[in-house]
Amino acid sequence: MPTNILEKLFGSAARIKIIRLFLLNPDTIFTPKEISRRCKVASNLARREISLLKNIGFAEQKSETIEKLIKLKNGKIKNNKKKIQGLKLDESFPLLRALKNLVLNAAPIDKKGMTKSLKTAGKIKLIILSGIFIQADGSRVDLLLVGDGIKGRVLERTLRNIEAEIGKELTYSVFDTKEFLYRLGIYDRFIYDILDYPHEKILNKLDI
Repeated sequence: MPTNILEKLFGSAARIKIIRLFLLNPDTIFTPKEISRRCKVASNLARREISLLKNIGFAEQKSETIEKLIKLKNGKIKNNKKKIQGLKLDESFPLLRALKNLVLNAAPIDKKGMTKSLKTAGKIKLIILSGIFIQADGSRVDLLLVGDGIKGRVLERTLRNIEAEIGKELTYSVFDTKEFLYRLGIYDRFIYDILDYPHEKILNKLDI
């Protein structure tokens, strides 16, 4: 089921992004500001969608205290505690399993669109998807990218856009062609851990 059909069923693309964010990060408390940033949704629209999801029992108000070590100018370490209030997935939501199946499994990633976007970052030779993209647990990365002349800022922006669509921060590795082929030739464990386990090549100009 294409994403645009889900958008029609659920009423908005923003709602789908926010639902995905909660489903893929069930233990995380998100502030409205974080939800807006992570999903790339305008703050007023995010607040409206959050209110709806709270009202139907999909998300619940939660708070937690986090500790962060801060190094002071005098070299001493200070333990700074901060209370965070936000929203978290309510795992008692009665339609959770059905919703998870519908949103996560019924709307495939637009691989052609992803390939086109990643190509704007440089001369891309190889794109391998694993992990979150194929629902494979224990994968070393979600995305492996090989190419030359890769523009860091363009790539970073593209990856943030992809993360906003899928609702999860990506683990990824980027290599230039020469380094990748060298590692491949010496049977580098990291590379073969990716190639020997479930993955999908959506671009393969290296014929591997």
